[in-house]
This record gives sequence, C-alpha cells and structure tokens, in this order.
Amino acid sequence: MLWLILGLILFLGVHSVSIIDADLRYRMVARLGELPWKALYGLIALLGLYLIVIGYGQARLAVDPVILYQPPVWMRHITLLLMLPVFVLLLAAYLPGRIQRATKHPMLLATKVWALAHLLANGTLADLLLFGSFLAWAVADRISVKRRAPIPVPGAPAGRFNDWIALGGGLGLYLLFLLWAHKALFGVAPIG
Repeated sequence: MLWLILGLILFLGVHSVSIIDADLRYRMVARLGELPWKALYGLIALLGLYLIVIGYGQARLAVDPVILYQPPVWMRHITLLLMLPVFVLLLAAYLPGRIQRATKHPMLLATKVWALAHLLANGTLADLLLFGSFLAWAVADRISVKRRAPIPVPGAPAGRFNDWIALGGGLGLYLLFLLWAHKALFGVAPIG
C-alpha cells in the first residue's frame, strides 16, 4: 500500500502545481526553460503512475485485503452506464467542439465520472485510496480552474466533425475496454 500512496502523492502532486500556486508553472518555465520543465514534470508523473500501478496491483493481490464495503452486484451496471461518456469526454478534451464547450473541462469531468463509477463498484481500502484520491483531485482542480488563467492544451484544430469524432472514437474505445482491454490491462473483466 505504501507504493500506491507514494505514487498518488507524486502523480497527483505534480498535477496539483497549478492548484496550489497558479503561477508556479510560469516561474518554473522562466527558471528552467519550457522543455526542461516539461521533462521534469513528465518524469515525476511517470514515476508516480508507475508506483500507482505497482502499488495498486500489490494491494489487489493481497491475501487479506481491507474491505470497507461490499457493493451490491447491480452497482456494476450503474458503473458500466457511468463509464459510457468517459472516453467521449477524454477525446473531446483534445477535439474542440460543442462537447468541449458544454462541459468546459471534459478531461476533469471524465476523471470525476471514472473515479465515481469505480468507487461504486469496488470497496477495498486500495480502491478508496486510488479512485477517491483522483475524484478529490479532479474536484479541487475544477474549482481552482475558475481562478487561474487557462493553459493552452494542444489539440486538433476546431472543426465541425470533432464532436462526431469524439463520439464515435469514444464509444469505440468504450467497447474495446468493455470487451477486451480492461481484462487484458487490469485482469478484471467488466462483463462476463
């Protein structure tokens, strides 16, 4: 569990730079340069993600995991339904269009829905740490976005087909994860 906690601190910590101090990123870029700052940021995020994967995997394989609650079986159906827009929102974050304008911050919304959906279907301490931390971070980041200047996100040029691409690609990714990738990557089949 230590690796999971350390990974969450590193990954969410580096992603919280703008939440804690909105101008810290700009000061670091001025001090280090754009590329070295991005390299340092990326290295810390990757290390954190690696530790999250290792720590969560170890917690899932534990002989006697700490179970906080036992979700009812029907909650998995709610989770499957909630996960439906997540991939669409992830793609919409990089494809300017109506979905992006309507949701304002589709990546944060996708993170909140993903985390909530997984909290509904999983009840161990490791699940609460992982998904609860991401949910809390996404809520805090969404609140802090209102008080800071937006950072441009590279993405596709604005186009009238971007929403269709996000919708079609997102639903395709959802089906891929539902039918194969979730089991292949995480060892858990959402259905079946």
